[in-house]
Amino acid sequence: MAADGVKPDAAACTVLVGVYACRLQQFDSAYGVVHWMGANGVAPDVVTYSTLISGLCSAGQVAEALGVLDLMLEEGYQPNAHTYTPIMHAYCASGRMHEAKRLLNTMITSGCVPSTATYNVLVEALCKVRAFKEVDALLEESSAKGWAPDAITYSSYMDGLCKAGRIDKSFALVEKMLSNGLQPNEVTLNILLDGVCRSSTAWSAKHLLECSTELGWNVNVVNYNTVMRRLCDERRWLSVVKLFTDMTKKGIAQNSWTFNIVIHSLCKLGRLHKAFCLLESKEFVATVITYNTLIRHRSVTGKANEVFLLLHKMIGEGIAPNDITYSLVIDCLCREKKFLVALCCIYQSLEVDFFQSAFLSIVRGLIVGGMLGELHTLIGCVLGQGFIIEVYIYQELIKVFCKNGYCQSIEMYKVCYILERLLRLR
Repeated sequence: MAADGVKPDAAACTVLVGVYACRLQQFDSAYGVVHWMGANGVAPDVVTYSTLISGLCSAGQVAEALGVLDLMLEEGYQPNAHTYTPIMHAYCASGRMHEAKRLLNTMITSGCVPSTATYNVLVEALCKVRAFKEVDALLEESSAKGWAPDAITYSSYMDGLCKAGRIDKSFALVEKMLSNGLQPNEVTLNILLDGVCRSSTAWSAKHLLECSTELGWNVNVVNYNTVMRRLCDERRWLSVVKLFTDMTKKGIAQNSWTFNIVIHSLCKLGRLHKAFCLLESKEFVATVITYNTLIRHRSVTGKANEVFLLLHKMIGEGIAPNDITYSLVIDCLCREKKFLVALCCIYQSLEVDFFQSAFLSIVRGLIVGGMLGELHTLIGCVLGQGFIIEVYIYQELIKVFCKNGYCQSIEMYKVCYILERLLRLR
């Protein structure tokens, strides 16, 4: 702009300060812009300095930020809440609560009214150290101090109370929110539901969700997922399925996390047919976790062919199998002595990457199946592609050889030959 004869104003320069200080954390360049402003008759304003302070605090350079604050005061600028709040956040984040409280008093005595955002930073920090009496005092004085707690204030307070096991007081805050004209949002509700799950049982949280309409709560998929996950922790698989039905009735859109939780629960209930029906539904978006769950439970029933088909189905849908997937499939195939099919799987996986757990699974299977020639060839392929075999696989391989009697038989030479191949001595 300056090269074209257009003189940047304070707003344009402040944007540049923000880029250097807040995004790139190139503070020498940010200071360079401020110095250029002073040298070219473009006076930095409160926003300019506040932006620089925010960037410095984000980088943990609180002392430097305080130096900029002193410079502002020397030049006659009056800092505002936007100036002080980043410093407050930096103090609280580093556990310097005494300095944070002193800064709040400095703001008030200097005539700068702290914003709700400023108080929210302090409330969250006080809750982390369980200084709930101080939080209560801040809320009680809010009207007199000229600020109004918002949903974030109450959510932070509830979160602290729930983590301290004080669920009753958390619910009392909901009533206080409503009386102040504030509606609990999804974050607030999730904090309460998670707190109920932690303090008592997920069953209580399930009941709250089912009564959400009567309570006037606008619950969403995140709230349901939280409770369903807790129900899984308590092994209440049927309750998970019932909540899923409740979601559907209320028209709440499910996401992949929801479906994965339900798939897991149906499998635990032995209702694999319903799990597969859910997989085929149009609304369902499967992930690698979905298929790993189905493969794990299908492999328990010993149906290797179906497990192998599931592997190809997920690949056909563009879902990349991971180490867990291949390990589950190979273990299942080897248990049913389908070693050649298992070998096809491991060679297929090598086209993508070298999966250590899957390789260990095929190694175990081939040793148990007495297919040492195929194992030797596989090791040559792995090493030939430049993959590194971890030490624990060598150790496990020796254990499996010994467990299956190779180390005390006439085939000991085969074991030595394979170990030498692994160590690249041959």
